[in-house]
Amino acid sequence: MLTSVLSIYIASLIQKNVVENIGPPPEIVKIESSTSEDFEDTNKLPTKNQLMIKPIIEAKSSLAMDINTGMVLFEKNIHDRLPIASITKLMTIMIILEENNLDEVVTISHNAASTGGTTMLLKAGEKIKVRDLLLGSIIQSANDAAIALAEHNSKSVDEFIKKMNTKALTLGLLNTHYSNPAGLDDKNNYSSAYDLAKLSRYVYQKQFIKQAANIKDTTVTSVGGDYTHKITSTNDLLGNKYYKVKGLKTGTTDAAGLCLISVAENDKGNEILTIVLNSPSRFTETKIIIDWVFRAYTWQ
Repeated sequence: MLTSVLSIYIASLIQKNVVENIGPPPEIVKIESSTSEDFEDTNKLPTKNQLMIKPIIEAKSSLAMDINTGMVLFEKNIHDRLPIASITKLMTIMIILEENNLDEVVTISHNAASTGGTTMLLKAGEKIKVRDLLLGSIIQSANDAAIALAEHNSKSVDEFIKKMNTKALTLGLLNTHYSNPAGLDDKNNYSSAYDLAKLSRYVYQKQFIKQAANIKDTTVTSVGGDYTHKITSTNDLLGNKYYKVKGLKTGTTDAAGLCLISVAENDKGNEILTIVLNSPSRFTETKIIIDWVFRAYTWQ
């Protein structure tokens, strides 16, 4: 409760700066990690075996969190502000899901079609549904799809960025700032592992995300069938039966390095979030964290 009140208070102090898109908050906000004393019903919390030694993770920042309660189970530099590459798209996708209908038709602009990096090869003038652009954004991490969605929602990318930062403030993401909808490298596009965990728990409540994040590959077609786009997941852990990984989002740029947010489930149905930012081996380190958490903790 104290953490929530503190977050709201600090957010109110920086609201004018963020909403008006003047720039990012000036100071890193650090909030103490959750403990059993922070939760009203401790019977629902996972319990740690104190003999289990934490693994050594080389990622600049990493975290594991119990999805049900929000309890932090593993952490390393979780409040550090870091570039987050295409993990940025989680905020873009969430806003679209809350404000747009999946069957709306988007006309692809020249600006969206000419976006660089990973794309789904959208064509200028192509008409395609919001649903299919969302699939391209989350499965293949398509930059052109993210830009097209932003333009469709707010008429301009700049106006959509304002929405992103306002939503971040509303969710209490105090070490987060966005400068584009796709996650292209920019010094003012960053977040922290802790903020990303809060955002991911919120996003993962949406059924569309749960289904889309778990798709390995699919094909989408423009309205009228003029263009077909095969989209393939960038998450190598999908389909791994031992770790039961169910998504969620990858990200890679020169500045951000290899990043990954995963949802994993144990054989008793308990779900955790894991995050590695700027990892030398995001899939290997994610597997290490998942394996350690499910051996170190038990759920009632």
